[in-house]
Amino acid sequence: MRARVDVVGIGLNATDSVMEVREFPALGGKERVVTSSIHAGGQVATALVTCRRLGLSARYIGKVGDDVAGRMQLASLRREGLDLKGARVVHGVPNQYAIIVVDQKTGERTVFWDRDARLAMKPGELNATAITSARLLHVDGCDLNAALRATGWARRARLPVVADLDTAYKNVERLFPCIDYLIASTHFLPAVTGHADPFKVLEYMAREYRIRMPGMTLGRDGALVYHAGRFIYSPGYVVETVDTTGAGDVFHGAFDYALLAGWEIRRALDFSNAMAALNCTALGARGGIKSRAEAERLMATGQRHVNPAYRERRSRHA
Repeated sequence: MRARVDVVGIGLNATDSVMEVREFPALGGKERVVTSSIHAGGQVATALVTCRRLGLSARYIGKVGDDVAGRMQLASLRREGLDLKGARVVHGVPNQYAIIVVDQKTGERTVFWDRDARLAMKPGELNATAITSARLLHVDGCDLNAALRATGWARRARLPVVADLDTAYKNVERLFPCIDYLIASTHFLPAVTGHADPFKVLEYMAREYRIRMPGMTLGRDGALVYHAGRFIYSPGYVVETVDTTGAGDVFHGAFDYALLAGWEIRRALDFSNAMAALNCTALGARGGIKSRAEAERLMATGQRHVNPAYRERRSRHA
């Protein structure tokens, strides 16, 4: 019998080589590297680490290469206290990696990545109890068939399913009806639906796929969701940005925490934005994961980066 955990996640881990430059060069140009460092990252892995640091128990299900990068990733997850019984080491295969170039002027990052096909989780490699013994399932859709199997079990067990989607994987729309809370990256939903207007695309996702709460992160502008027939816009927080890597992953881990705590959606979004903003104050996907108290302090005293277009249109759609 699997021990119960708060959150189980299926999806990506990655080992990141982060290089800072004074500014990103034009195509064909050159720029000297100011700093270079190695960090553990990956969408689901980082979200689960955020959950752990906020006090939840978490289980990671995924594959890790057996190279130095993979061993580093696995060691990082062990240090965080994740349940790794569902993690598989694939021998003779390099771990997923990313080369991330951070522009020091803005903190914005550009990511180059690769993942060996042998790291993909297959549906037959999953264990139903590993999913249903959690309180919430978190997916990123990278291994679609495995995600579909897991979300099917979660639905039958009446577990909420949270999805962080930012890459238009082939047939990823098959996953949409299996999701309760979808908070995608800014460009994902317009790319896969053909609807450019964020308000229209969120209404479409709720209507077409019956997603309880479709939404999207908006970078420094915060997040916009459609919930219970109305739009909720949560502006981002102003911080001294060092590196935006992992901000969305930390946002999703914080949202998992808030959802399980039973918070109302606006508070959950504000908290998630605060956690994401604080993570941007240090290098690496997990470099700035802070405590609940620090996030709540930013929520109470911090300046918001309000985008008038989202605020005004939300009011008109309310």
